[in-house]
Amino acid sequence: MQIDITGHHVDITPALRSYVQNKFERLPRHYDQVTGIHVVLTVAKLEHKAEATLQVSGGKLFADAVDGDMYAAIDSLIDKLDRQIKKHKEKLTNHHDRASVRTLASP
Repeated sequence: MQIDITGHHVDITPALRSYVQNKFERLPRHYDQVTGIHVVLTVAKLEHKAEATLQVSGGKLFADAVDGDMYAAIDSLIDKLDRQIKKHKEKLTNHHDRASVRTLASP
């Protein structure tokens, strides 16, 4: 899993980079088919915005979060992506019971 971090009007310090990488390590726990992550951190006046696009098998997931503190925005972003990954994984799972499908098909 490759993480690309970009900053708009903010310098990506080593501390900020390591914080983002540590937080994103929890995502493959739920779904290990994450191939790439692009994170954009933006500062506009008093708003700190974190947004990310995840490349997963079967599509892309996007989330963003705005807060007064960059670290809080990153935490909120991770929570949103975590929920989206769980939902994506659930959609890919076939929940139909094969036995009940066969009984419905036979007359």
